[in-house]
Amino acid sequence: MTKQLFHPTICWQNGAVKLIDQTELPLKTKYLYCRDVKTLWHAIKRLSVRGAPAIGVAAGFGVLLGIKDYKGKDNKKFLKDLRKLCDYIGSSRPTAVNLFNVLDRMERVAEQNSHLSVDQIKKLLKAEALAVYEEDRRVCRRMGDYGSRLIKNKQSIMTICNAGALATVDYGTALGVMYSAKTAGKKFHVYACETRPLLQGARLTAWELKRAKIDVTLICDNMAATVMKQGKVQAIFTGADRVAANGDSANKIGTYNLAVLAKYHKIPFYIVAPYSTFDLKIKSGKEIPIEERKPDEVAGFRTIRTAPKGIKVFNPAFDVTDHSLISGIVTEAGIIRPPFKTNIKKIFKCYGST
Repeated sequence: MTKQLFHPTICWQNGAVKLIDQTELPLKTKYLYCRDVKTLWHAIKRLSVRGAPAIGVAAGFGVLLGIKDYKGKDNKKFLKDLRKLCDYIGSSRPTAVNLFNVLDRMERVAEQNSHLSVDQIKKLLKAEALAVYEEDRRVCRRMGDYGSRLIKNKQSIMTICNAGALATVDYGTALGVMYSAKTAGKKFHVYACETRPLLQGARLTAWELKRAKIDVTLICDNMAATVMKQGKVQAIFTGADRVAANGDSANKIGTYNLAVLAKYHKIPFYIVAPYSTFDLKIKSGKEIPIEERKPDEVAGFRTIRTAPKGIKVFNPAFDVTDHSLISGIVTEAGIIRPPFKTNIKKIFKCYGST
């Protein structure tokens, strides 16, 4: 279904990274062409490309931008320069672990083939970046198939931020579940939280679902509790930017609010995240670095200021939902249920070397 609805959010085209500038949506569909790594770094930083899986794909392509004009022949120097390049790309945003997982993959490919010529290593790096791109497309559809089983006919579900085609290559994590449910013939309704301060729910998720002809109602974030209390929500699905070994999950600020409310109202709360979003090196969400963004994002929107000048602003981009509030985590390997610490290890043991 989404093959006709959504063009790739990001792709490698003629030596450049082509991506949809998501800061312009829904008013305008504009493409950016990043021909150097600095331009791509700024595109990640300013959220022209966002969503953990899409950022991971961007990281791989960023490496290609950084090495495409590399002329040196010294392998050791190339590896040293590659590490510096990866560190630079990794400095764009700290929370989404996909970014770092892909950069680690790229470094590992180069190190494992350090006996080859620089030109040969560059070819292998390009193949790896394109593999990451194709994996995302395949994995999102697999998660969609697993997660769609959790949606019952005529249910109403809720989501926050954007975990759809725009957050991945072309399908989505949480919204991918909804696309697969629609393809399976299920009829359901979605409440999309607007997602302050940058309105990814209003600008991106509402736009996607409307295009997919899925029944969607936009609500302000502070309306979620009332909608749940009125019995209008039967399940909640969100994406994630990093999942710890115990199941604690970082996602867009406001996700924790929904999880607490869902627990109180006895509504199942599901995270949808691929293996590349798991960080099994950290024990719990306490170790997840939380990005803080500019005050202007809260004190106004685009060119319009809505708060007094000089006002103090706290603007964390993410919060962490405790594993005890999560009913299940939908992955490409199946649905992980509590106890998460044990079952995350169990379900992903076959992924250990990837």
